[in-house]
Amino acid sequence: MSGPKSRVAWLAACLAGICKLAYPADAEVPSLRVGTMLLHPCATPGAWCGSFTRALDPAGTIPDQLPIYFEFYPHSGSGPSQGTLVATEGGPGFPATETRGEYLALYAPLRASRDVLIMDNRGTGQSGAIDCPGLQTAPMLTEELVAVCGRLLGARAPLYSTALASDDLASLIERLGAAPVDLYGDSYGTFFAQVFALRHPSLLRTLVLDGAYPLGDSSYAWYPAYAPGMRDKFNFACARSAACSALPGDSISHIEPALRQLRLHPVQGAARDVTGRLHHFRADATALAIVMFGSAPARATVREVDAAARAYVGGDHQPLFRLMAETLLGVDSRDATQSPQNFSAGLAAAVMCQDAPQIYDMQLPPAQRVADRDRAIAQRKVTAPESYAPFTIDEYRRMPIDYSFLDECVQWPTSPPAHPAGSIAPANAPYPNAPTLVVSGDLDNMTPVADGAAAARNFPHGRQVLLQNSLHVNALPHARADCGAVLVRRFIETLDPGDTTCTQAIPELRLAPRFARTVRELPAAEAQAGNGARVLQLRAVTAAVLAVGDALVRAPEIGSGDGVGLRGGSFSVGESADGYHLTLRQTRWTDDMSVSGTADVPRRDGAAHAQLQLKGAGDLNGTLTVDWHEGSSRAQASVRGTLGGRAVTALLDAP
Repeated sequence: MSGPKSRVAWLAACLAGICKLAYPADAEVPSLRVGTMLLHPCATPGAWCGSFTRALDPAGTIPDQLPIYFEFYPHSGSGPSQGTLVATEGGPGFPATETRGEYLALYAPLRASRDVLIMDNRGTGQSGAIDCPGLQTAPMLTEELVAVCGRLLGARAPLYSTALASDDLASLIERLGAAPVDLYGDSYGTFFAQVFALRHPSLLRTLVLDGAYPLGDSSYAWYPAYAPGMRDKFNFACARSAACSALPGDSISHIEPALRQLRLHPVQGAARDVTGRLHHFRADATALAIVMFGSAPARATVREVDAAARAYVGGDHQPLFRLMAETLLGVDSRDATQSPQNFSAGLAAAVMCQDAPQIYDMQLPPAQRVADRDRAIAQRKVTAPESYAPFTIDEYRRMPIDYSFLDECVQWPTSPPAHPAGSIAPANAPYPNAPTLVVSGDLDNMTPVADGAAAARNFPHGRQVLLQNSLHVNALPHARADCGAVLVRRFIETLDPGDTTCTQAIPELRLAPRFARTVRELPAAEAQAGNGARVLQLRAVTAAVLAVGDALVRAPEIGSGDGVGLRGGSFSVGESADGYHLTLRQTRWTDDMSVSGTADVPRRDGAAHAQLQLKGAGDLNGTLTVDWHEGSSRAQASVRGTLGGRAVTALLDAP
């Protein structure tokens, strides 16, 4: 094809989401002029792609140029735009444009009158992603691998800082004529957004920090809110669970006996993660710390650590070993391809070592810095030995260095005087008057409530909203409720989040009451009118419902894919915008009974239904239907069916 026909065909393919970035060579490329920029259609429907060149080093010491890639989504309504919504990604290391789907979903109700802008920060995605091969492919990050990456980057290492990336965004906004903008950042994106606010306050209309932590001073280098946030996560979840709160003490006290056992008698562990991949690891105090601090998988760890720790002390190691295996998979930000365009481990290291406060002096040569680190650690053990309780400082430090933070940059090359480490904003720059909303989840230990509050206090018009029973980042579609998104959109429209009662209406995370190897060890479901089932059969009902819950809590991590049961069997997940369709295939939550069947569960709120077939010894064979309302506090499941020829009518906690 040629001429107009090829243009029409290509644009039609784009609207279907199947075109490539390149336009047919024999046709005129359509374009859109925004400000001084000329944009072209790209593969994502409705998106216009652009790229512009920035000096890698604004001081000119290094003459290299860097392409900065971005996507622009014009407002869909008629008339002039009422503003531009800008979203920036976390990590650091992830490209923002790969999260376009979640950002566009957040902004969807506002897009009739507002444009959307998403830019890949320098060193990520299509903006010259850093590739440090060792960090991209090594089984585990080490101080030496980080140092090798720094030496590989050489004089370029400090030039991927948040400060320069924020200047790139400022230049783009000015080129597009888009100021003032409404800027949203999640996780590390909140750090970026705060740096942008300090460096370019005149370009801001509003600021939203979702899962926020402050820029911090030298005291923040120890991450003082990290362990308290972790303890609160488990204690709050337990206190809101009928089964867990009925036990003496708080959740940390339930977990500590297992910690003591792992500390005194570490063992070689082996377990399969949710995908079925077998992991071998040392099961010790640090392995438990990784589970509890790493929050991966986020919902499963909250649901299961308390019960898994109790099971471990009772001799059942499998539930805790599975969490350890799943966490080893979950804390690795690299995708299966280990592509730096999808996640740049080198950029993550460069930003952490250039921007974040450290417990040692980054201006020292690495050899002297190691000695400074050791001195600081020794002093901390004397003055604040409980910094990461219930774990010791040494147990904490043995976590992956990009989760424990303290040692990651100790051997990173010293930055030159022209670009000193920690120079993220002009000295004594005031925080701007832009209305600022901080969104925090009260179960988030990655960016705890205290950190969000500290970030909000820095802004003259800062306000924190606290979402109960919520984890890390709460305005995007993967959040437990739409409350955060509603508040953010209202804030952007009116400069005020308005009624925040929804923050208290998010249901608690349902915890596993206990793990059991046999059906006989479980509590019986509560018999209802018409029930003819015996007590052991009602215990089997509990096992079947828990098997559904075990698969359901892992569905967000699997997406559309396959998983394995705790003690055997498998399940698959079909994911849609509305929820999840689970198919269980002889899944074993206990050793002596398998569960097959299907479950359809809405993502957040609505009726859920499961149809199950049970196979076990004696009269534990039969079929059950399970119905409950997802999104309700203390939700109960109604169960009907037959087991061993006996009618079952029962009630128990929802899966």
